[in-house]
Amino acid sequence: MDRVLIIGGTRFIGRHTVSEFREADYDVTIFNRGSHANPFADDPDVTRVEGNRRDRDDLVAAYDAVDPDVVVDCVAYFPEDVRVATDVFAEVDAYVYVSSGAAYGEERVPKREDETPLADCSDEQATTDSAATYGPRKAEGDREVFDAAEEGVRAMSVRPTVVYGPHDYTERFAYWVDRVDVEDRILVPGDGLSLWQMAYVEDVASALRVVAEEGIAGEAYNVGDEHAPMLGGWIDLLTETCETSVETVGVSARELARDGLEPQDFPMYRGSPHLLTTEKLSSLGWSSTPQRVGLQRTVAEHRENGRTGREYGPDREVEEAVIGRLTE
Repeated sequence: MDRVLIIGGTRFIGRHTVSEFREADYDVTIFNRGSHANPFADDPDVTRVEGNRRDRDDLVAAYDAVDPDVVVDCVAYFPEDVRVATDVFAEVDAYVYVSSGAAYGEERVPKREDETPLADCSDEQATTDSAATYGPRKAEGDREVFDAAEEGVRAMSVRPTVVYGPHDYTERFAYWVDRVDVEDRILVPGDGLSLWQMAYVEDVASALRVVAEEGIAGEAYNVGDEHAPMLGGWIDLLTETCETSVETVGVSARELARDGLEPQDFPMYRGSPHLLTTEKLSSLGWSSTPQRVGLQRTVAEHRENGRTGREYGPDREVEEAVIGRLTE
């Protein structure tokens, strides 16, 4: 049985990655500080090693304790994290880094792994933990993967776009699930024409396994739903999944500005299309889950977890005021 060490493994992508590798008959160990509840604490098939992924000695100790064949790095947020990990785990059969579609440095449609330039990353950005530096840091992490592969490490990168699904603690998608599930009328920026490709979390987990098994050293692989609806399309799919009806009221940036809002205040809104090609990953045998299936699982878990995402979008009172003005 192959052994996989998953750095992280308890919250969202990592949690589903544990399940993915378990179902593929891997011996699974997670490595983290224990800052978050461990959903596998009572599972005898999942071992946990405690440590700080930013401490090289802790990584070495985990390597010695587990002797993994595969390492999946879910929580490498700084280029130095990837540099150290690819050195410590240089002898494994596969090291897979969870990068991001945000690593791309140009607004092209679609964004292609081997054509679209990555974001630049200054020395200051590489060590600054902020939303503005997230993409550049992930891009520099990709470059660390490429450099390691040049040195003979079987290191690879997976670049998800925005991820949705059960146990999503970011609550970006939960905002729209909540609105569709409980409200009669909702405000939709840009008439719902925003295109921001999503990635179902179980598909991201399966991509990590497929790349570990079939990927080529030094390569990056985009992952996202093979069909990319616009925001209005997602609302229609959610309405169907929630078995409800909701009136959508489109609103322009100009109208929003009257109430001190802008389209970017709504989760999943993007001014320019964000679409990643997935043919490279598909060529390895990967495919995405039908969105209706993913949404059924997402909505079912959403109704249990108590997350609403309301704090990540406009206040309902403001939204109702705008709707009233637009429909009076």
